Parts: sequence; structure tokens; C-alpha cells
Amino acid sequence: MAPPLSRGSCPEARLDTDELHRIVPGLTAWLAPGNDPDRPHPWCAGAVVVAGRGPVVALHEAVGWAVRYAGYDEHADRGVELPREQWVPARPDTVFDLASVTKLFTAVVAVRQIERGVLRPDAPVASYAPELTAAAAHGVTLRHLLTHTSGLRPELPLYDEPDAAARAARLAAEEPLTPPGAVRTYSDLNLLLLQTVLERTAGSGIDRLVAEHVTEPLGMADTRFNPPASWLPRIAATEDQRRPWGKLDRGMVHGAVHDENAHAMGGVAGHAGLFSTGWDLAVFCRAVLDAAAGASDALLTPAGAGLLLGGARAGAGAGANAGAGAGGVLDGAPLGFERDQPWFMGELAGRGAVGHTGFTGTGLVLDPATDTFLVLLTNSVHPVRNWREGSGPRAEAATRLARAVR
Repeated sequence: MAPPLSRGSCPEARLDTDELHRIVPGLTAWLAPGNDPDRPHPWCAGAVVVAGRGPVVALHEAVGWAVRYAGYDEHADRGVELPREQWVPARPDTVFDLASVTKLFTAVVAVRQIERGVLRPDAPVASYAPELTAAAAHGVTLRHLLTHTSGLRPELPLYDEPDAAARAARLAAEEPLTPPGAVRTYSDLNLLLLQTVLERTAGSGIDRLVAEHVTEPLGMADTRFNPPASWLPRIAATEDQRRPWGKLDRGMVHGAVHDENAHAMGGVAGHAGLFSTGWDLAVFCRAVLDAAAGASDALLTPAGAGLLLGGARAGAGAGANAGAGAGGVLDGAPLGFERDQPWFMGELAGRGAVGHTGFTGTGLVLDPATDTFLVLLTNSVHPVRNWREGSGPRAEAATRLARAVR
């Protein structure tokens, strides 16, 4: 079994101290409006960053505010601040809405089921959930869903449907815009269809499956859907969600999922809905890296980790027909993860790093080549999504970690 994650120094983590310690000042600079007219607002209200190598966390710090604003004034384009005494500082144990980072947990559940022989990655979705009629008609497979090559559009306004049955029917009938396997188009719908498959084959909801397959085995006690009210004092607020910039009129969202479709689904969805802390996500990163390195008693087998992280037909042994029938944009693609994306991975990109981001300002990067990991959790939609300006802080932090390794 791999050694447990522990806090240590940069030398213990084999990381350059000067480079790694530039991450927090860099993040702090993004908390204030820039002089550049293209960046008139703070990138986020607050942030938590965790970075490490091997089993050692060499950086775990918080900056800024988990809660600062009561709302957003669209006419003045400014945040309506709470009284100063009601601002809540970000802390290392602040809980963030992960948004699309949730997709990674759904992907791990799928790979665990592939390892067990319950699912086959290149089997048609219809063989597990025949009610997904459009996917059946077009031959969409699990691999198409997990690599975003199904051809489905990025999203649907499922929150406009009157009930769960109507949402399920609309999702099931949604036709691909391009032939499955032809092009890659990132889509929330892929993970919603995958959720249907996982729940149908396991007989449990995705919240229970994530707990059973990921968070409970790893001891991630601060990671769950629908956090209880007792967690509210340490949960980062997200957005004053109103039309026209939002899709629902909910006011300041705090302690409930930000994503509108996940909200309509009761806070539990395959594409969004998880809440977590920086430390818990570091544990998750470490578990995936340990599995890729072949550690005994790891969360995944080496074959399963290879399938998850991608490679030259990596993971072909993880489940029957794991490598059959792919090619083109599918060849060696990771399942669930994004690979070598400089826009948020900075200089970690280019050597096989994988990761994911979330709309609320969250993200993580794993670099199997150097056994390093970076978790950056922010509330960049607080007080409003319109203030998000690119992914500069993500890329800068990842570049500092990359240079710390050198």
C-alpha cells in the first residue's frame, strides 16, 4: 500500500522552495482588480491551493474570502459587499462546490465497474440502458461518453423541464450533432448519460456509488453531494444567480450546488454537484497517481489507471474488449480527464499531465511523469460569473509547480 499523504517541507517533497513559494503571492495578486482594463475585477474572492510530490504535501494555504458579497449590482457592475464583520476568510479546510471536477469521480466509478467486468468501455450504451434511445440509434458507447466524442451538444436546459421523468425523456431523445467518435466536443450530457448507465447497472444512485467506490475507501470525509447545514460556515459562496447571466433566479448561492441542471436534479448529478476540500482532493490525486504507479491495494488496478489516464491503448486489459474498436480521436484518450492542456496546466502540460477544471473556479492537475499534483479551489463566480477572466491563475500555479520540479 502507498504511504499516506502527509504535510512536509519542500526538500522532503523534492521540490524547489523558492518556486513553490511563489504560488501563493501569485494567487493573492489575482484577488485585487488589475490595472489592465481587460481585467477590471478580482479573478476570485478566495482560494485554497495544495501542491505536493509523492506522499508529501509541501503547500496547503488559503487566501482571500470564502464569503464576501451579498449580491451583484449588474447596473454598476460591482459586488454588493456584506458588512465587513460578516466576511468569511478562506481557510485550508474551506469547502468548495467542485462543479465539473465531479466528472472525474463519475469516471472513476465507471472504471471501477469496468475492472469488475460489470461494464465494457466499447459496449453500446444501449446494452446497459436501452431507454437511451438516441444513443442506441447512433451506436454511442461508454468510451464515447467518457472521452466526449459522442457528438452530443455541450448542454441542455433540463432545468426547464417540469419533473424528473421529463428531464430523463429529453436527455434520452437528444440526437448527436456529429457521428460518434468523429470529433471531440466537451459535453455535460455525456456524464449525465453515463450516470444513467451506472445507476441502472448498479441499482444505486450516483451519490451512493461515488461514496462506495471513491470517497469512503479513501477516507474523504469532506467530500459529498448536498453538504449538510452544519457545513455552511466553512462553505465558499458562489454566485448571485439571476437572469440574464444565470439560467435560474436563485439569488446568492451558498451551500447548494451552483450548476442549474444539477440543482434541478436535487443536487446529485454525474457532471456536477460534489463539494470538497483541498486536502480531500489531494488524497484523490494521490490515489490516482499511486494506482498508475502500480501501488498495491490502490483504488484502481494499473490497467484501470491506464484506462483512466490514457496512453497508447493503455489499460487494454481492464475489462473485456477495453481496447476494441477505437482509433482516431479516441486512440489512447483518457477517460474523464483532460490531458496536456496548457490553458490551465501551464508548463505541466506536454508530458502527459491530466486534470480537470470546474466552472465555479476549481481544478486539479496530476503529472505522472514527476509524481506531482496541484489542487486549486476558488470561488471565481463570487459574486457573478461575468467576472471570470480566463484561467491565468490556474496556469501560473501549475507552471510554478513544474519549475519547482526542475
